[in-house]
Amino acid sequence: MTWIIEARPWDDADGTALRAAQRAELDARYGTGDHEPGTPPSAADIDLFLVAADPATGHPVGCGALRRLTTGTAEVKRMYVAPGSRGSGVSTAILRALEQAAVDRGWTTIRLETGPAQPDAMRFYEREGYHEIPLFGAYIDSDLSVCYERSLTPTGSPIP
Repeated sequence: MTWIIEARPWDDADGTALRAAQRAELDARYGTGDHEPGTPPSAADIDLFLVAADPATGHPVGCGALRRLTTGTAEVKRMYVAPGSRGSGVSTAILRALEQAAVDRGWTTIRLETGPAQPDAMRFYEREGYHEIPLFGAYIDSDLSVCYERSLTPTGSPIP
Protein backbone atom coordinates (compact mmCIF):
# COMPACT_ATOMS: atom_id res chain seq x y z
CA MET A 1 0.00 0.00 0.00
CA THR A 2 1.11 3.54 -0.62
CA TRP A 3 0.37 6.33 1.83
CA ILE A 4 0.28 10.04 1.42
CA ILE A 5 3.21 11.26 3.51
CA GLU A 6 3.55 15.00 3.73
CA ALA A 7 5.24 17.66 5.79
CA ARG A 8 2.81 19.51 8.00
CA PRO A 9 3.09 22.19 10.65
CA TRP A 10 3.72 20.94 14.19
CA ASP A 11 0.30 22.23 15.27
CA ASP A 12 -1.58 20.46 12.43
CA ALA A 13 -4.82 19.00 13.83
CA ASP A 14 -4.15 15.46 12.55
CA GLY A 15 -0.60 15.50 13.87
CA THR A 16 -1.73 16.84 17.23
CA ALA A 17 -4.31 14.04 17.50
CA LEU A 18 -1.72 11.38 16.59
CA ARG A 19 0.74 12.72 19.18
CA ALA A 20 -2.02 12.76 21.83
CA ALA A 21 -2.83 9.11 21.04
CA GLN A 22 0.85 8.25 21.31
CA ARG A 23 1.10 10.02 24.65
CA ALA A 24 -1.92 8.14 26.03
CA GLU A 25 -0.47 4.82 24.87
CA LEU A 26 2.93 5.56 26.44
CA ASP A 27 1.33 6.77 29.69
CA ALA A 28 -0.49 3.41 29.89
CA ARG A 29 2.62 1.37 29.03
CA TYR A 30 4.81 3.12 31.59
CA GLY A 31 2.09 3.62 34.20
CA THR A 32 2.98 7.30 34.52
CA GLY A 33 2.92 10.53 32.57
CA ASP A 34 6.55 11.16 33.53
CA HIS A 35 8.39 9.00 31.02
CA GLU A 36 10.15 11.48 28.76
CA PRO A 37 13.56 12.74 29.81
CA GLY A 38 14.55 16.09 28.43
CA THR A 39 12.63 18.80 26.67
CA PRO A 40 9.59 17.61 24.72
CA PRO A 41 9.68 18.54 21.04
CA SER A 42 7.89 21.69 19.95
CA ALA A 43 7.32 23.80 16.86
CA ALA A 44 10.38 25.82 17.89
CA ASP A 45 12.82 22.89 17.69
CA ILE A 46 11.36 20.43 15.17
CA ASP A 47 12.89 20.76 11.72
CA LEU A 48 10.36 18.51 9.98
CA PHE A 49 7.06 16.92 10.95
CA LEU A 50 5.50 14.30 8.67
CA VAL A 51 1.98 12.89 8.73
CA ALA A 52 0.98 9.76 6.81
CA ALA A 53 -2.60 9.39 5.62
CA ASP A 54 -4.58 6.59 4.02
CA PRO A 55 -5.06 7.69 0.39
CA ALA A 56 -8.51 6.10 0.16
CA THR A 57 -9.97 7.83 3.22
CA GLY A 58 -7.60 10.69 3.97
CA HIS A 59 -7.51 9.57 7.61
CA PRO A 60 -4.17 10.10 9.36
CA VAL A 61 -2.43 6.84 10.27
CA GLY A 62 1.01 7.85 11.51
CA CYS A 63 3.57 10.57 12.07
CA GLY A 64 7.21 11.26 12.76
CA ALA A 65 9.52 14.23 13.19
CA LEU A 66 13.17 15.23 12.96
CA ARG A 67 15.00 17.48 15.39
CA ARG A 68 18.54 18.56 14.50
CA LEU A 69 21.09 17.74 17.20
CA THR A 70 24.34 18.81 15.51
CA THR A 71 25.47 19.88 12.06
CA GLY A 72 25.33 16.27 10.81
CA THR A 73 23.00 14.54 13.27
CA ALA A 74 19.24 14.52 13.76
CA GLU A 75 16.92 12.78 16.19
CA VAL A 76 13.67 11.03 15.30
CA LYS A 77 10.85 12.31 17.50
CA ARG A 78 7.19 11.37 17.86
CA MET A 79 7.31 8.36 15.57
CA TYR A 80 3.87 6.83 15.92
CA VAL A 81 1.46 4.66 13.95
CA ALA A 82 -2.18 4.21 14.95
CA PRO A 83 -2.87 0.66 16.21
CA GLY A 84 -5.19 -0.19 13.29
CA SER A 85 -2.41 0.56 10.78
CA ARG A 86 0.42 -1.31 12.48
CA GLY A 87 1.91 -4.12 10.44
CA SER A 88 0.93 -2.41 7.19
CA GLY A 89 4.36 -0.98 6.36
CA VAL A 90 3.44 2.63 7.06
CA SER A 91 6.00 2.88 9.89
CA THR A 92 8.78 1.89 7.50
CA ALA A 93 7.50 4.38 4.92
CA ILE A 94 7.52 7.20 7.48
CA LEU A 95 10.98 6.26 8.73
CA ARG A 96 12.40 6.12 5.20
CA ALA A 97 10.85 9.53 4.42
CA LEU A 98 12.48 10.95 7.56
CA GLU A 99 15.82 9.42 6.61
CA GLN A 100 15.63 10.83 3.09
CA ALA A 101 14.74 14.26 4.49
CA ALA A 102 17.78 14.02 6.76
CA VAL A 103 20.04 13.20 3.81
CA ASP A 104 18.50 16.07 1.83
CA ARG A 105 19.53 18.38 4.69
CA GLY A 106 23.08 17.01 4.74
CA TRP A 107 22.63 15.01 7.94
CA THR A 108 24.45 11.69 7.95
CA THR A 109 23.45 10.27 11.32
CA ILE A 110 20.01 9.60 12.74
CA ARG A 111 19.53 8.92 16.44
CA LEU A 112 16.45 8.10 18.43
CA GLU A 113 15.25 7.18 21.89
CA THR A 114 12.65 4.63 22.81
CA GLY A 115 12.15 2.67 26.00
CA PRO A 116 12.08 -0.77 27.59
CA ALA A 117 8.26 -0.77 27.73
CA GLN A 118 8.27 -0.54 23.92
CA PRO A 119 9.82 -3.84 22.79
CA ASP A 120 7.86 -3.61 19.53
CA ALA A 121 9.57 -0.30 18.73
CA MET A 122 12.96 -1.72 19.66
CA ARG A 123 12.44 -4.69 17.31
CA PHE A 124 11.25 -2.36 14.54
CA TYR A 125 14.29 -0.07 14.71
CA GLU A 126 16.71 -3.00 14.89
CA ARG A 127 15.00 -4.59 11.88
CA GLU A 128 15.32 -1.28 10.02
CA GLY A 129 19.09 -1.12 10.48
CA TYR A 130 19.46 0.86 13.70
CA HIS A 131 21.90 -0.30 16.34
CA GLU A 132 21.78 0.36 20.05
CA ILE A 133 24.14 3.07 21.29
CA PRO A 134 24.97 4.49 24.72
CA LEU A 135 22.39 6.89 26.09
CA PHE A 136 22.97 10.43 24.82
CA GLY A 137 21.92 13.97 25.71
CA ALA A 138 18.95 14.23 28.05
CA TYR A 139 18.64 10.43 28.12
CA ILE A 140 21.93 9.84 29.95
CA ASP A 141 21.17 8.13 33.27
CA SER A 142 17.55 7.44 32.32
CA ASP A 143 16.22 4.02 33.30
CA LEU A 144 13.37 4.52 30.83
CA SER A 145 15.51 5.06 27.73
CA VAL A 146 17.12 2.89 25.07
CA CYS A 147 18.92 4.78 22.28
CA TYR A 148 19.63 3.82 18.68
CA GLU A 149 21.56 5.22 15.74
CA ARG A 150 21.92 4.70 12.01
CA SER A 151 24.45 6.19 9.61
CA LEU A 152 23.14 7.26 6.23
CA THR A 153 24.74 7.54 2.80
CA PRO A 154 23.79 10.32 0.35
CA THR A 155 21.09 7.99 -1.06
CA GLY A 156 19.53 7.47 2.37
CA SER A 157 20.57 3.82 2.57
CA PRO A 158 22.49 2.57 5.58
CA ILE A 159 26.24 2.44 5.67
CA PRO A 160 27.15 -1.26 6.13
